[in-house]
This record gives sequence, C-alpha cells and structure tokens, in this order.
Amino acid sequence: MSNERAQWDGNFAFLMAMIGSAVGLGNIWRFPYIFYTNGSGSFMIPYIIAIVVLGLSFLILEYALGFKYKTSILNILRKVKDKFQILGWLVLCIIFLICSYYVCIVGWDLIYLVLSFVKGWGADPNAFFSNSVLHASDLTSSMLSVVPVVLVSTFVVWLTTWYISHRDLNDGVSKFSKIAVPLLGILDVVIVVFALTLPGAGVGLTQMFSPSWDALLDTNIWLAAFGQVMFSLSLGMAIAMTYASYLPKKANLTKNIVTVICANSGFEVFNAVGIFSILGFMAMTTALPFSEVITDGTGLAFIAFPEVFNLMGVGGNILGPIFFLCIFIAGLTSIIALVEPMSSSLSDKFGFSRQKSVTIVCGIGFLVSLLFTSQYGSTILTIFDAFLNNCALVACIILECLVFGWFFDMDSLKEIVNRNTLFKVGNWWKLLIKIILPIILFILLVSGIVSTVLTGDTITLIVEAILVVVLIVAPCVLYYLTKVFGVERRHAN
Repeated sequence: MSNERAQWDGNFAFLMAMIGSAVGLGNIWRFPYIFYTNGSGSFMIPYIIAIVVLGLSFLILEYALGFKYKTSILNILRKVKDKFQILGWLVLCIIFLICSYYVCIVGWDLIYLVLSFVKGWGADPNAFFSNSVLHASDLTSSMLSVVPVVLVSTFVVWLTTWYISHRDLNDGVSKFSKIAVPLLGILDVVIVVFALTLPGAGVGLTQMFSPSWDALLDTNIWLAAFGQVMFSLSLGMAIAMTYASYLPKKANLTKNIVTVICANSGFEVFNAVGIFSILGFMAMTTALPFSEVITDGTGLAFIAFPEVFNLMGVGGNILGPIFFLCIFIAGLTSIIALVEPMSSSLSDKFGFSRQKSVTIVCGIGFLVSLLFTSQYGSTILTIFDAFLNNCALVACIILECLVFGWFFDMDSLKEIVNRNTLFKVGNWWKLLIKIILPIILFILLVSGIVSTVLTGDTITLIVEAILVVVLIVAPCVLYYLTKVFGVERRHAN
C-alpha cells in the first residue's frame, strides 16, 4: 500500500463533500421545528451567534488539524499524547453507532421514495408508517423479529455507501459529491418554489417570520441554537478533520470554512421556507392550528408530509418523489462523510487499503444496523439518537476542546490558518476553544443528561447504561489492539 495520502482533485470537490456532510436530515426536518418552537424569527439572533462562536471556531480547529498533519484523528491525537488516541477511538465509536442507525432511517426514506410515485401509504400515513413499514411493537422480545422490507432497504443503503466510498477518493466520494450536492440544491429550489405557490403558504410564512422577542431571555432558546449548530455542522465527528487532510498545501482554509457554513445555514433556512409553506397549506386545508401540524423528525417526513401529499392531488405525485429524493441524497452524503473518518483511521493504524477499510466499516455497520431493522428497532433507535447526540457527542467535543486547547500548540495552528487568507484568526479563537466553548457545551451536556437520562423509563436507562459501558470499553480495547497489531508496532519491530 502506498503511504502517500489521497488528495482532492480540486477545491470544488472538497466544498461539495463538506457541504454534503453538513446538509443532512437535521437540516430538512429538525431545523424548522427547532426554529418554530424557539421564538420563530427571533431565533435567528442566537442561531447566528452560535454559528460564529461554536461553528466557526470549532471548524477552524478541525480544518487546521487535518490540513496541517494530513492524517486521521488518531494519529493527530497521538502527536499530542499517545494515550489521547483513546479519545479518538471514542469519537469513532460514537460516529459508528450514529451511522448504524442513520442508515436505517435513510432506508425508511428509500421505501417512501418508491411508494411516493403512487402514494402507497394510503389514507392513514400514521398507521401505515407504524404498522406496515416499521411493524412497531412495544415488546422487547420483538427485537428478534426482523422486518424484511426495512432489512432490504437498509442493506441497499449500506451497499450504495460501500460502492461509492470503497473507490479511490476522486473516483468515489469526490465524483458523487460533485453530482449529488448540486442536484440536492436544485431539487430543494423546486420544492420551495412549488410550496410558495400553494394556498395557505402565507400562513406558514407568517408563523416562520413572526418573532417572539421575549424568547431571547430564555436560556433554553440559546441552548437550542448551539445544539442545532453542533448537529447541523457535524461538529466533533472528525469529518472536517479527515476531509481537510486531503486538501493541497495552498488551500484557503477560512474561505472554505465560511463557504461551508453559509451554504449549510442558507440551505436549512431556505428549506424551512418551503417546509413552513407546505405546513401552512396543510393547516389551511384541514382547518387545524399551525401548532398542531408542525412536528419534527420522522413524524414530519413519514407522517405529516404524506398527509400533505394526499391533500395535493396530482401535485403530490410530483412533489412527493422530489421530497423523498432530497432526503435520500442528503442522508447518503452524510453517511459517506461518517464512513470516511472511520475508514481513514483503520488505514492509518492498521495499514489496510481504502477498499479493505471501507468494506470492514460497512460490513460491521450493516450487522449493527440489524438491531434497528427489528420490530423494536424504532424504539432502540430513538434512545440511541437522543443519548449519542445529546450526551456522548457533546462530551466528546468538550474533551476535544480541552485536549487541543490546553495540551497542543494552538499558535502553530493559528499560523497555518492565517497563511493563505485575508481573514486572520487571533487570540480570541484560542480563548473560545480553551475556555468559552467548554463552558457553553458543559451546560448543553447537563441539559442533555437531564432530558435524556434522568427522565427515561427503565428500558431507556438500561440501553443508555449499555451504551456507556460500550463507549468506555470499546475505545480502550481498540487502542490496545493498535498497540499490538498496528503499523507502529510493526515498524518498531
């Protein structure tokens, strides 16, 4: 295997891959709900501040580390202190688990993409999603009962991911991103333009842009803004670090960072215009209050929107496939981005080829995904999603800030960032990484623990306890395996 690291075939490919990693399901179905329930128009103030304070500063850190060292998160942490690689393995374990259920959600979307041409969900999308797609059951014993259609769709998503990712960087991820991300943008424009022509669109837009200024005094609104930015920009997942490691030496880091942030935020705000317009149409058509038609997550995508498409007549047969294709593309680009840090790390630590590393990640990932293809899978998925995103990932970002802020030469990174740009990073950036962000994120972590751990039922607490054990033991075991079987050991011998 060659030791030479792959390099993007152009800055456009890097930008498309990074935008694709950021623009995911959360932009489409999470942001509108967070926006509406946290002050509507006034939410933009804490949202923009969170982008600058958290999004910009942490992305600068991730980009600079990957760009400087041209290697994976594990080797970067090894340069700080050998045992800090355990933190790297913790990050990789978290994104592996996130990826394993994220694929399943995209698999659900694939089912709906096929059904959308004929509105195959019928007159009651709620019952159809629960009974005909998920075959959802509250019995823990149903964990052993796999739902065939979900299993097949999940396998197809993993196979598609493997096919794109196992190829050389520029033949796979680069080529796909340069096609998929612009296509996603075009499809979203079509959806928004169509939505704005619907009767009742003004009802939704009024709800979207009506500010509630008193909400700015509520600390939960600010926490929601920082949480949204963290999820939306995929912070702390080593994606930016890995993708930046493929950049050529003369890349303009800050220009790329600002471009990615603007594209991501622009997409989710623009997309929200379409979502609010469509829900306004639904509110007017059904004579329901707007607060009763808006929801988030899978409820928005697989229940509320199919109901809207049913109300649209023939228009629903056109808009439905476009909507679910948007979700599929956004989800797939995010999955590919999640696979990249894992496969890159396996290649760096064990000397595997890219093809072998991606095959290992996708193969084991599919086996773990089987857990979510069962009749009890949606329940487990909800627990995984809440705990990993609200607790585990936030804790990881705090640790990354502390490790790189206090045990690393931040001035050398500052010099790298300032080399090819007019926008210079000053000591304010070091202050944010070392002190301010850990404090903000710790408050966010406590909030996450209260909302996901302390309020959980018995099953939730058991699953969360298992996850805690896995996330403590697995990184330590993987660190030990690299010491015994990794390339450093072979080179030493």
